[in-house]
Amino acid sequence: MSLLVAKIGSSSVTNADGTVNSVAIDKLCAEVAALRAGGDRVVIVTSGAIAAGMPPLGLGPARPNKRELLRAAAAVGQIRLFRSFEEALAGHGLLGGQVLLAPTDLMERHRYLGSRETLTALLDLGVVPIVNENDAIADDEIRFGDNDRLSALVANLVDADSLVLLTDTPGVFTADPRQDANATLIEEIAQIDAAVEQLAGGSGSLAGTGGMASKLAAAKMATWSGVGTVIAAAGRPNVLSDALAGTAGVGTYFPARDQHLSARKVWIAFALPARGAIRVDAGAQRALSERGRSLLAAGVVEVSGPFGVDDPVDIADAEGRVFAKGLASWSWDVIDANRGKRTSETPDGLADAVVHRDRMVLLPAAAQVDGQ
Repeated sequence: MSLLVAKIGSSSVTNADGTVNSVAIDKLCAEVAALRAGGDRVVIVTSGAIAAGMPPLGLGPARPNKRELLRAAAAVGQIRLFRSFEEALAGHGLLGGQVLLAPTDLMERHRYLGSRETLTALLDLGVVPIVNENDAIADDEIRFGDNDRLSALVANLVDADSLVLLTDTPGVFTADPRQDANATLIEEIAQIDAAVEQLAGGSGSLAGTGGMASKLAAAKMATWSGVGTVIAAAGRPNVLSDALAGTAGVGTYFPARDQHLSARKVWIAFALPARGAIRVDAGAQRALSERGRSLLAAGVVEVSGPFGVDDPVDIADAEGRVFAKGLASWSWDVIDANRGKRTSETPDGLADAVVHRDRMVLLPAAAQVDGQ
């Protein structure tokens, strides 16, 4: 029995006019039912709430740039979107359960455990969880950014065997097939490096926030979590079963890496953009890299900001090469005022560490690519 997370994007679940694409949802749910009949379990991560909520509110075709309008559209569209999933699953004798997540649900330990317990309980009860970001109350400062990244984090959360990112293209090509007739599908990518990321462009439609770049970022997150990932066309027949079976040509496959990161460290390493950087001396680098220590003020050589407490920061060696990333325990100005000082010399009331080891991740060479 395998556990698969299937993410489907806005351009697949909504039509050009923003209405819910019930045909596409019916197809997906039929494939989910087929997997369930074979003993496998599936979690669906869907986009499309904002797109589906815009027409009834008289908004569009372009997404509004006002936060309150986006939230209102999400609140309206979420009902329409889930109703379509609910009806499609019911046609196969299945029950869907809606789960709306915010980043804090996966960042804070007790909320992370609660989210995992909920999803696990739904799966154990035979329910198909349908996950989306809680866009109706989303915080602009802390967001998943797009549901590709959310799906990678959910795959980590539920210990999935596979993640399938369904889109409107068959996978990653050697060039943009819309512009180059000789572009060919890349069936497997062992490592997502800068050269691979250069193949990705921006958002592919008015409806969505993601594009191939966000799917590559999600694939990187998932594979570092130990989850094999496939980017494939949502319209391909039997795409889920073929992806799970490893059928050749189903899309672009990214094998799971042997070295795994925890869900929290995956989040820190790949999902959060750095707000600043801290450069450290050779001794501090060794302490962090070889002995698993926290970063203390004494090892800080230079800091660039601005950033505040709990903001993500890059940690670089004396030559400026980023080798770690973490959540700052001090704001950038406090770090700058105390860099090079021993802990006994720093003001009372500060956390002992500039960046605590439990809130830091060492970045493997393949992960040190901008676009985390």
